[in-house]
Amino acid sequence: MRLCASFGLLFFTVSTFAQTTNALSGAEIEGHALAQKILTQAPADNFTNTGILKIKDANGVRSEIPVECKTIVTATNWQTIYKTSGTNRFEILWVIHTSDQASVYFSRTNEVPTLGDIPLIGNLFRARPPLTAAEISAPFAGSDFSRADLGLEFFHWPQQQVLKKEFYRQCSCTVLESTNPNPSPNSYSRVVSWVDQDSLGIVEAYAYDANGKKLKDFYPKDFKKVNGQWQVQTLVMENLQTGSRSRLEFDLKQ
Repeated sequence: MRLCASFGLLFFTVSTFAQTTNALSGAEIEGHALAQKILTQAPADNFTNTGILKIKDANGVRSEIPVECKTIVTATNWQTIYKTSGTNRFEILWVIHTSDQASVYFSRTNEVPTLGDIPLIGNLFRARPPLTAAEISAPFAGSDFSRADLGLEFFHWPQQQVLKKEFYRQCSCTVLESTNPNPSPNSYSRVVSWVDQDSLGIVEAYAYDANGKKLKDFYPKDFKKVNGQWQVQTLVMENLQTGSRSRLEFDLKQ
C-alpha cells in the first residue's frame, strides 16, 4: 500500500486568490493552481471520527487526550469541529469553510455540551469573535499541532509556488512551497509540502519558524481501508527544535 493514499480526505477547506496571474511566474501560477485544487476538495457527507491525541513534551512527559472530530456539510459551507477532553486539556476548535472566503476559526477552552448538541454549541461560538491570526497559530490542546495546522491554513497564504516534482516516500509528488508574507514570532514563515499527484494528499510537510529555521515535520503514518477507501489513521507532528512529538490516532470504523 502506498503511503500517500487519501490523506486529503480528512481535512477540508477552501480559498480564493486575490492576485492576478500576470504578475506571477510560471512556478507561482502552477503553485496557486495546485493550492486551489487541494483546498476545493469538499467532503460529500457528514462524518465523525474519534481517537486519541498522544503527546510527548520537550521533557519526555507523555499524556493521552481523547479527541473527537466531526465534519458537517451544509448548503453553504462545511464545518470541522475538534473536541478534546481531560483535565487542563479541554478545547473545542470549530473551523467554518465556505467557497468564497477564507476559513473562520472559533475556539473554547471551557466545558460546553457534547458535539451531539451542535445548535447550542453554534450559539455559544457566535457570541464571541473569530480567532485572530495569532490565536490560530497557538497550539491545539497543548499539542504540537497548531489550530492553523488542523485547518491547513498555509494553503491560504498569498504566496504559493511549485519547486519541483519528484518521487518521494513511494509517491509521485509535486513539491509546493507556501510562504507567509508577514509571519508573527509564533507562526510559520513558510511550509514545504510534498503533495501526491494522484490523490492531492500531503505525503509530508516541513514548517519553518519566523527566522527561517526548520521547526516541524508533519506526516501521515498509518492507513486503514474504510468502506472501500483508504483513510489516514495516524497523523504525526514533530517539533524538530524542542524534540516534542504529537500523534493524532483515529479509531476508524466501517
